[in-house]
Parts: sequence; C-alpha cells; structure tokens
Amino acid sequence: MAHPKRKISKSRRDKRRTHYKASVPSLTTCSNCGELKLSHRACPNCGYYAGRSVFVPEG
Repeated sequence: MAHPKRKISKSRRDKRRTHYKASVPSLTTCSNCGELKLSHRACPNCGYYAGRSVFVPEG
C-alpha cells in the first residue's frame, strides 16, 4: 500500500478543506400567503403547495 512520503501540515490540510462549506438554502415566496419557504416544499405557515392545501398547520 502507498504511504505519504512526508506529513501534510495543518495549514496545507486546512487550505484544501476551505471549499467544503454549507450552502445557503434557496428560499421562495409562498404563492398563497407570501411567506418565505423552501423550494419544492409545502409552506409551513399556511400548509399550501402548488395552489392546493396539503395540511392544516398547527397554531
């Protein structure tokens, strides 16, 4: 099995890992109530998706 010839420093290792970061989820406005919601998901505020009621929200 191949082994590294030299130890990779913490600085070099961390430079490589800088690109691994979480992306911000894209938000859209609900067509029924206008609240922000995640794309392709039912609105947690009013319970509508694609113009029809999917569930009745609690509250």
